[in-house]
Amino acid sequence: MIKFLLFLALINFSLYADAKTEIYNLYKSKKYKEACRLGMSNYLQFTKDEAFISLYAFSCLKADYIDRLAVPISALKYTKEARSNAAYFSIILMQKKLLYHALIDNYDISSLNLPTTEHVLSKVFNYYSNDYTNKNKNLFLYTDDSNKSITYKLYIETHPNIKKMVIEVFHDKILYKRHLYW
Repeated sequence: MIKFLLFLALINFSLYADAKTEIYNLYKSKKYKEACRLGMSNYLQFTKDEAFISLYAFSCLKADYIDRLAVPISALKYTKEARSNAAYFSIILMQKKLLYHALIDNYDISSLNLPTTEHVLSKVFNYYSNDYTNKNKNLFLYTDDSNKSITYKLYIETHPNIKKMVIEVFHDKILYKRHLYW
């Protein structure tokens, strides 16, 4: 009986180790959507493993699954680095929600003074919140302060059941990346 329990424990451990290795390999291979999904499906086995949870959260962030950051944010609390990651993810999640609220509901975010990051959502949030003249437009164009060859196009796209916020990133007027959020 003890040998059987030890065998089950070893199988269980190897399965968890495989999930950690797999999420790491997916992340390194820039397969962020797959890594995010794997992290989400294995989250309960790793609720105390902040390295796994951070990698899962960064995968979701890079896959533009911003709303999926809520669960890792609440779990990252035991170390200084984990709390720093949680704060970083929280900023981006809040900016996404506030920017969407501003665009859909004409909510004024110009008086907000929030921390910022280098993430595209943070940049566009800052440009929009400091844009005092164009609030009644449907399309917003912003040039990156640190690289004039990069521009951001912000607008709302209407889908059958929901409106989606779109941020297109252009490099030298060529579409480089398209972000879709709701």
